[in-house]
Amino acid sequence: MWISVTLQAEAHKAEALSEALMDAGALSISIEDADAGTDAEKPQFGEPGHHPVGLWDHSRVIALFDADADLTVALARAAADAGFDAVPPFTLEEIAEQNWVQLTQSQFEPIRVTDRMWIVPSWHAAPDPAAINIELDPGMAFGTGSHPTTRLCLEWLCDAVQPGDSVLDYGCGSGILGIAAVRLGAGDVLGIDIDDKALDAAHDNAARNHVALRLQHSRQPLDARFDVVVANILTNPLCVLAPLLAARVAPGGRIALSGVLETQTEQVIAAYAPFLPLRVGAVHEGWARLEGGSPRQTGSQ
Repeated sequence: MWISVTLQAEAHKAEALSEALMDAGALSISIEDADAGTDAEKPQFGEPGHHPVGLWDHSRVIALFDADADLTVALARAAADAGFDAVPPFTLEEIAEQNWVQLTQSQFEPIRVTDRMWIVPSWHAAPDPAAINIELDPGMAFGTGSHPTTRLCLEWLCDAVQPGDSVLDYGCGSGILGIAAVRLGAGDVLGIDIDDKALDAAHDNAARNHVALRLQHSRQPLDARFDVVVANILTNPLCVLAPLLAARVAPGGRIALSGVLETQTEQVIAAYAPFLPLRVGAVHEGWARLEGGSPRQTGSQ
């Protein structure tokens, strides 16, 4: 049994209160938007290279304590150390011992991508045995099929990949897009990531799905061209990578980019305009997929 304590704090004091609660014996801390679920909710999106956005004006600090902790002393000490005149308003909730593995698994059901493709956790039976079923469990690397950007890319691959195509998955994460490409009939598929742990996850997931997936770190040279290029990253890295990714598209090849908010599409389209034209191919839950292609080369007369 544990006790979850939820305290209200303004943005400028939430982090100090969190640190003070840890010093006072809290087992874990999280900070949330106290206005979540209301019209005042403020979604935040962070990207590499950008200074993090400040905490919410009205923040909720949630601290987990052992059931036998002296909360009166702990909260008073934390409030004083964080510069509060008194303990902020708070609520208590008992957290019972649970089968956390079972609870986590229950939150992940098979995901239908299209009529021909499903993402299926290992503890579930495939809803449609005749479909392309990719076995994938939640893990450290991004990409379980549940995020809108991953789904946008998977849907595009189902239409774009032709038998024998060469495919580049830049920012491969869990390897889900590369695995899907192989299962769709692609020939040579290369996954690239900046994170060694992501590459390890992609390797393990490819082996689990019995597919051949080449993998390499982004620091290694990349000169080949591909029939299909897909990158599900974020807006800023996609813009920086525009010359590299555009050059990897073979003549007559196709490219899709996601990890882009609908409000950021023009920024990415402008970054790629000197190399190849992009358009908005689809939008889902505020996220966009940009699509384009490289013209086929014609022989000289």
